[in-house]
Amino acid sequence: MAKIEKVNTVHDYNAYVGQADEHRLASVINYDDLPPIRHSLNSYGIYGLFLREDTLVDLTYGCGRYDYDESTLICVAPGQTGGKEDNGERVALKGWALLFHPDLIRGTFLEGRMHRYSFFAYNVNEALHMRPGERDILVACLKLIKQEFHAPGDGCRDSIIVGLIDIVLQYCSRFYNRQFSSHRQQNSDILTRFEQLMHSYYDSERQLTDGLPTVQACASELCLSSNYFADLIKKQTGITAGEHIHRFVMSMAKSRLTAGEQVCQVAYALGFEYPQHFSRLFKKMEGCTPSEYIASRSRRPDHRADNGDTGATAD
Repeated sequence: MAKIEKVNTVHDYNAYVGQADEHRLASVINYDDLPPIRHSLNSYGIYGLFLREDTLVDLTYGCGRYDYDESTLICVAPGQTGGKEDNGERVALKGWALLFHPDLIRGTFLEGRMHRYSFFAYNVNEALHMRPGERDILVACLKLIKQEFHAPGDGCRDSIIVGLIDIVLQYCSRFYNRQFSSHRQQNSDILTRFEQLMHSYYDSERQLTDGLPTVQACASELCLSSNYFADLIKKQTGITAGEHIHRFVMSMAKSRLTAGEQVCQVAYALGFEYPQHFSRLFKKMEGCTPSEYIASRSRRPDHRADNGDTGATAD
């Protein structure tokens, strides 16, 4: 079993890499100032941003690969595990790191904003990338935070640190948003594969054993983290991945209902555990119950012709 280092505090990480503590709840590290360190697979109880400039091989981002003309920023959050298992090798890291404990932002404006920074939920292989000038701006912010660690204890220090961290995270959002727009064709390909995946899911009748398709399952099939996949779909289409799935399912439901299948029969065929769940989702999505939808179809002037009945139809 792989050895996992517990990084529950800023001190835990500092001690492992040989960095002196400068603040109880935050740390800024310039890896150039440290000796070579051993690899570690870490379980984090803190937030971490790692500006890596030492990687000699390509990383992947989503389904794509990126070169290293740009700096790479890896973001981790409490509850995540990342890094590389210790194999005895010592490596000289290049770059910077910002680490901070959730207690630092507890009760501050930043605590309420953290949900906006969804890049913290991504996998290591979905790193953020920045241009040289942006890298310099980010490093300048980190240096300001580090400088503030040694400021007088006048009651403003932690507020300034939190404000600077928020600025860093807003820059990260800029990098993140640009990656969506600059890789538009790749994202379009993912949308196409998502649609194909829905058809394949039902063509193979997986819903009969696995139930309704989920965002997490679709993301896994597309080799993406669920958070990145959800954000990609929302930014590209304006609606959530869950809504896409529901719209696809409702389209099939209406076809089956129009063909004369019973509500219960349709519900089970589409992967719903209970017909009541199907009816509730149908009403939420379509504004009427399945029975009301069937009734509205039967009142159409061309209904008899649709079902092969004889007689005159409306023009």
